[in-house]
Amino acid sequence: MTNADWAGKDFYKTLGVAKDASAADIKKAYRTLARANHPDSHPGDKAAEERFKAIAEAYDVVGDAEKRKQYDDLRTYGGGFGPFTGQPTGAGSGQPFDINDFLGGMGGSGGGAGGGLGDLFGGMFGGGGGGRTRQSAPRRGQDIETDATISFTDAIEGVTVSLRLSSDAPCPDCSGTGARAGTVPRVCPQCEGVGMVAASVGGAFTMNETCPGCRGRGLVVDDPCPTCHGSGRGTSSRTISARIPAGVKDGQRIRLRGKGASGERGGPPGDLYVNVKVSGHALFGRKGDNLTLEVPVSFAEAALGADIKVPTLAGAPVTVKIPAGTPNGRTFRVRGRGVQRKDGHKGDLLVTVDVHVPAVLNDRQRAAVEAYREASAAADLRSNLFAGGSR
Repeated sequence: MTNADWAGKDFYKTLGVAKDASAADIKKAYRTLARANHPDSHPGDKAAEERFKAIAEAYDVVGDAEKRKQYDDLRTYGGGFGPFTGQPTGAGSGQPFDINDFLGGMGGSGGGAGGGLGDLFGGMFGGGGGGRTRQSAPRRGQDIETDATISFTDAIEGVTVSLRLSSDAPCPDCSGTGARAGTVPRVCPQCEGVGMVAASVGGAFTMNETCPGCRGRGLVVDDPCPTCHGSGRGTSSRTISARIPAGVKDGQRIRLRGKGASGERGGPPGDLYVNVKVSGHALFGRKGDNLTLEVPVSFAEAALGADIKVPTLAGAPVTVKIPAGTPNGRTFRVRGRGVQRKDGHKGDLLVTVDVHVPAVLNDRQRAAVEAYREASAAADLRSNLFAGGSR
């Protein structure tokens, strides 16, 4: 999708948010919709796949502050023209209207003051007198995505991992020119080095589009580099250390700013997105910001009460008081022994008792249990099952 297509799409409607929605609300709406329409959750569902693409496309624009401003300005100023009529709304001349002429008079090479609509639209469409400058402007590096598998304990405490990354980079043999060593590219004769050419839409309305002769580079390579085949691009491999914060969840996506591919012409680097996979633990589980632990107790401990020691994930064991008459499955809370929260506080450790029934009894145990059965023979635990009679 090019920026020129922005005016024809309502990204706010796609995400189900108002135009003045906050960045947090937009992010929340995107996550909800992306999770509900993710292709992994709807294998083979083309409609869900298309919805997911539309949602991602919308968030890529309005989820970025700079792109959102350009998008809002485009839709605001663009609203003053009839849809593909080639003339301002309400104009009666019927003469063809070239948006490049309009933009050129609004801060282009012939204008007095810089900025204004000429800079806004010229920057987005690559048109007007600013097209040549656009080619030499800094360009942000690409974002990179990778996976990292960490242990349960590392996920709770945080960990620094080494990641091997591969990303797009200038070809090392031609230094990004795309030309064979000893030769240089020449200026594209079709666009004269601008990288953009004017195209007619419906015969009355013209838009700038990427030059087909040089594919937007502004240069033509007559003798291409044998390594990159004239593209000027190659692959860079490197190893970096990345900090995974404490409390990360399985399946969470971590954004590390500036850790992506290097920018071009002095532009800033892109970001690195790490998809975290958390391995299971032999004893502990997780429920939100709380850790869970199942602890076996004997019938005597549950019936008579006891103080039992239970392990913690990172620290000394703690003592949990089991009251007399504790039923199987009851959960006790040990505060502050859970997952680190963003506010600095920790969740809790939830200890669930599992009353253990021995599979084999020795003679003394059997005699004791039979004596207990005789002492409690008068109590019928299932009497209430038949109290209501037939229905």
